[in-house]
Amino acid sequence: MPNQAKYKRYIWELPVRWTHWFNVVSIATLAVTGFFIGTPFSFGSSASDFTMGWIRFVHFTAAYVFAISTISRVIWSLVGNEYAGWKAFFPCVTAKGREKMVKMMRYYMLMDKEVPETVGHNPLATTAYFALFLLYVLMILTGFALYAQHAPNGIMHKSLGFMYSLFSDQGMRLTHHLSMWLIFGFIINHIYSAWLMDIKEHGSEISSMFSGYKFTVKKED
Repeated sequence: MPNQAKYKRYIWELPVRWTHWFNVVSIATLAVTGFFIGTPFSFGSSASDFTMGWIRFVHFTAAYVFAISTISRVIWSLVGNEYAGWKAFFPCVTAKGREKMVKMMRYYMLMDKEVPETVGHNPLATTAYFALFLLYVLMILTGFALYAQHAPNGIMHKSLGFMYSLFSDQGMRLTHHLSMWLIFGFIINHIYSAWLMDIKEHGSEISSMFSGYKFTVKKED
């Protein structure tokens, strides 16, 4: 594949790239501040320094950014191009998608040496992204349900009332915490897979999330 002619194609639209990097920054911020909230530690010389208060403020601000970014990505899946569209996240519903999934799985299982070229996300990746999205929703719901407890009569608390029926307070905290570790596991795999595909396909997999452009063998799918 490296010796074949390559065609430059615009794949990732600006909203897709923006939400990707907003998620990266917000998740990193949420993880760091979340650890401090889970295990409180004050850097200040006295309680009046409000150290933990600022950490919680940063955490909640990042949570709003993350929630808005996630919602924006969902909206763009309805109006964006075919590579960002919601159909791309359900490859198993079509015969072509299932065929691509089998080919990619054979490559990952070392049964085939040649990596199947994919213009957008490969079908196994989109399936994992859908599972990740469900994890995002769980994180957002449990996080804001915990946050809303500071105002029991507030709109947010009433809107998330079903969460308090599904989880105890400690169960909600544990779910929120464990979900973070699952996201960490995905991030490790995501970085490795992007690096692997960049090397194998020579299609600018990583840089495409900055520029939006990838290099493909085919002019059209």
